[in-house]
Order: sequence, then C-alpha cells, then structure tokens
Amino acid sequence: MTVSYISPAPPSLSRPGLLQTADVILALILLVLLSPLMLAVAALIALESGGGTPIYGHRRYGKDGRTFLCYKFRSMALDADARLARLVAHDPAARAEWARDHKLRHDPRVTRIGRFIRRTSLDELPQLFNILRGEMSLVGPRPIVAAEVRRYGRHFVDYCSVRPGMTGIWQISGRNDIGYRRRVAMDCLMARRMSPRLYAEVLIGTARCVVTRQGAY
Repeated sequence: MTVSYISPAPPSLSRPGLLQTADVILALILLVLLSPLMLAVAALIALESGGGTPIYGHRRYGKDGRTFLCYKFRSMALDADARLARLVAHDPAARAEWARDHKLRHDPRVTRIGRFIRRTSLDELPQLFNILRGEMSLVGPRPIVAAEVRRYGRHFVDYCSVRPGMTGIWQISGRNDIGYRRRVAMDCLMARRMSPRLYAEVLIGTARCVVTRQGAY
C-alpha cells in the first residue's frame, strides 16, 4: 500500500468534531475491553526490569505545534540512553541507520518483553489516555520528537494541522519497512486529506496489520 491509497476528500467531509467524538467513544470502549491485558503487560514489564515505571511519557509535538507527553509502555532497558550512546560511538553502520531513520532494526536498548509488545503494537495502548485528553487521535500522523521537526521542513505545517494518531497510513503500509522521507510524505498527505472514510479505512487496515505484524520490529 502506498501514498496513492489516500484519495482527495471534499472539505465538507473533513469534520474534526465528528472524528474527535468517535475517538473518545472508541478509546473508552478499547480501554474497558483491554484493561486486563494492559494490567498484565504492565506487570510483566515491572517484573522484568525490577524497577522503573511500566508506562513512560515522552514529549512530542501535537496539533498547532503544542507539545505533550505521549504515553507508551516502556519497551527499553532503564539504561537505554547509555546503551544507544555506546552503540553509535562504536558501530558506524548503526550510527548511520540511527541518523537516517531515527530507529534501529537491531536495537540493544529493547528488552525481551519490549520486543514482544513492539511486534504486537501493545506498547502503544497507553496512548488511549492521550486520546481521552484530546492530545491525540486514533488516526493521524505519527507523533514526532523535537529532533525530527527539522526533517519535516515546510511539511511541519501540515503535520501540525491535525492531532497526531496512534495509527495512520504509514503504519498500515509497511511501518518500519518504509523509509523516513516516504513516511513524512504519507503522514503530511494524510493530514491534508483526513476524512471519516479515510479514518475508518485506516482503522480497518490497522486491525489487519496487528494480526499479521506487518513491518513491526
């Protein structure tokens, strides 16, 4: 699936109020249904690490350029920053991969439980609380950190026009198998073309990708 998946939507179909209402209703339903699973994941993370909090907040950019704490289940070791620093200092290939994609296919920071919750996308579930707080949507551009803003260039305006999402076109089109520049193009085009139809199509596609674990690592 590529960027061509997004078809232009008439402005009359772009209803932020309708989509935000759908976000809140669906997030509440998902929290009720998934709360036992979320508690189990939190317990496993706490047991494996022997300390620290199972959920952490990382500052990301949201709608209108405002920053917020984006919640996730912790998938990395407590000394993650030190591990990354050692790796990029001694491994030129990893340093180049990090500079290019801001991700590592073989990431020494990720724990065993962390690898599992990333492959199954369970690490994203705490973002349901961000949705209830009005900071995120179920569908939208991937929330980005300050270091990524310059890589968006003039497209950062498009990114800031909507709330970032738990899932989007990038996630159902190959996710980590897709390069950074293409992901930016997908996210910004989706922001400009958001509609109830696209919202529903992305949610359906996300369910399919979670089952097949497409592009996750």
